[in-house]
Amino acid sequence: MFEEKKMEIEIGGRTLSLSTGKIARQSCGAVMIQYGDTILLSTVNRSREGRKGADFFPLTVDFLEKYYAVGKFPGGFHKRESRPSTDATLTARLIDRPIRPMFPEGFNYDVHIVNTVFSYDGDNTPDYLGIIGSSASLMISDIPFLGPVAGVVVAMKDDEFILNPTPKELAESPLNLSVAGTKDAVNMVEAGAAEMSEEVMLKAILFAHENIKKICEFQEEFAKLSGKEKFEFVKPEVDETVKNFIDEKGGERLKKAVLAIGKQAREDAVNDLEDELLASFTEKFIQENELEELPGEVEGEFKNYYHDLMKKFVREAIVYNKHRVDGRKTDEIRDLYAEIGTLPLPHGSAMFTRGETQAIVTTTLGTKHDEQLVDGLNEEFYKKFYLHYNFPPYSVGEARFMRAPGRRELGHGALAERALSYVMPSTDDFPYTVRVVSEITESNGSSSQASICGGSLALMAAGVPVKSHVAGIAMGLVKEGDDYAVLTDIMGLEDHLGDMDFKVAGTEAGITALQMDIKITGIDEDVMRTALKQALDARLQIIGVMKNAIEVPAELAPSAPRIYQMMVPTDKIAALIGPGGKNIKAIIEETGATIDIEDDGKVSIFSNDGEILEKTITLVNNYVKDIEAGEIYQGKVVKVAKFGAFMQILPGKEGLLHVSEISHERVANVDDVLSVGDILEVKVIANENGKVSLSRKQLIAKPVKDSNKKSSEETK
Repeated sequence: MFEEKKMEIEIGGRTLSLSTGKIARQSCGAVMIQYGDTILLSTVNRSREGRKGADFFPLTVDFLEKYYAVGKFPGGFHKRESRPSTDATLTARLIDRPIRPMFPEGFNYDVHIVNTVFSYDGDNTPDYLGIIGSSASLMISDIPFLGPVAGVVVAMKDDEFILNPTPKELAESPLNLSVAGTKDAVNMVEAGAAEMSEEVMLKAILFAHENIKKICEFQEEFAKLSGKEKFEFVKPEVDETVKNFIDEKGGERLKKAVLAIGKQAREDAVNDLEDELLASFTEKFIQENELEELPGEVEGEFKNYYHDLMKKFVREAIVYNKHRVDGRKTDEIRDLYAEIGTLPLPHGSAMFTRGETQAIVTTTLGTKHDEQLVDGLNEEFYKKFYLHYNFPPYSVGEARFMRAPGRRELGHGALAERALSYVMPSTDDFPYTVRVVSEITESNGSSSQASICGGSLALMAAGVPVKSHVAGIAMGLVKEGDDYAVLTDIMGLEDHLGDMDFKVAGTEAGITALQMDIKITGIDEDVMRTALKQALDARLQIIGVMKNAIEVPAELAPSAPRIYQMMVPTDKIAALIGPGGKNIKAIIEETGATIDIEDDGKVSIFSNDGEILEKTITLVNNYVKDIEAGEIYQGKVVKVAKFGAFMQILPGKEGLLHVSEISHERVANVDDVLSVGDILEVKVIANENGKVSLSRKQLIAKPVKDSNKKSSEETK
């Protein structure tokens, strides 16, 4: 019934298998990929026709986590998977980035790639498998594809690289590196590192690429076994009428327009010229062809060629003349500005500006209750540090709807969070939950790196004891044949028209995050080495400016919550909490403080008021401290008996004030001197087997006898 084709390869000490022909047979390409007991289904399908006039490649990549893959139930009322988690969205983006450049230029068919996690063993993560499976499904389909592409993950232990580590190995590693590429070059990098040198990072990338080559060759053999014949795609030629008109009427003018200084001036010059040329061309075309209006496909061709010509002029100026559109040198950074205390009320705030890119970043300190719950295919956990990135339309002068964060916003936020996470203090040293929010108020290139710089400033301004400043910079590449130029601090136009977006973040000591995306099929070691060197020089320059704003973490802001931590014996936790939480609720209600109690006996107390904090500490101690002889308490009489009074000296703890310890003078009747509800100072004179004995007379002066009266009596 099935004509299943299957192949296997040993990689990273485990068996990687690809199979097709049994599942999802109606797709253009469908591959089941298995590594250990993790299994993904990767499918690819295309539209029957291309999008007419489209100036982009309509590729969609989805990554679907199925909770049954790990034997879990989805959360929520409906108990079914709904919108993708943040991790699933970022994984889809990770798969998209190395796959997207591998299609013929001008290919405008809708392509949909779906990766579904059917089984997850908890050791072999499905992210890099999604890259391999997507590439393999494209390789066996009839869709033109310039692959294969493969992805791997690299960790480190004892200065040795580990290929495709388990989540546990990755958590203990100073390096978390995802790399994708072809047999010939690397075309995607995503990394977090504990201040790693550029040289070690480059070695890790090259180690990854050696294994990528093996997986790509494996895919080629698999495609020979089960691949379909590719349909022929030829990029449509530009209409000569359109080409000649733009070249003759606007070529030289466009060359000048793209070199206008300033983003807005440049956009206005380019757009105004396009509107003028299009109006003139439309009038001429309608008259010559006796039409009422310009056909949509002709207008689309006009705009596409105009854009391509603009791209050509910008690239040629950079590669051959080393002239950037804003007049900078290839290794020059735009003007920098950094400040702290931008906003009066947040616990920490800062503004970072680089050229026409600006971020206002805030830091908020909170308690355990503010931790972020992360739930997915792995075990759920709580995050004490997280960063949110917002990109409102006004930052680029646009008028459009404000929507929930998309893939780009989530990706930029994750990159900035990763870069800063490696300098954050341990939770033992700084038990606060920390939220950083980056509001992009202007954007013209690499707002994610501005978020890193602003985030570092805001953390220090809030008094978070980070190890050091972290700065980020975006590098670009323009490559024409064998000639190329690596650009420091790319602006939006250079990112849009260039071949590489290579973001590097780190401290003065080393790299903490790296992200590289390529629009061509890949780059070699020389380009990466040059980019890393220029990025290091730029990073050190930026950190110098940031240090001028704030060099070391400040004191905690007055509005920030204060925290006190104490360890209590685990057998005292129940007494502190009380039946149904009665005791702890009473303390919280009385003081307004926040109290977190952990199973190991760690108690964290948070309050914005120092006096309230001290009061709360006293109330907590009252429930958990042991009563020792010699201590003095304010006791309350709760019961009176013939032989003395029972007094509550701490919540739930009583002692006996014996009649003989009430006063230095003889007390015949306890009721004559004490009543229920009386409050008086008493001293613990004994605590044996839980029986507490109290004394009041040891705290009051002994009466002095009248010597004159005594002498008179003696005379008689």
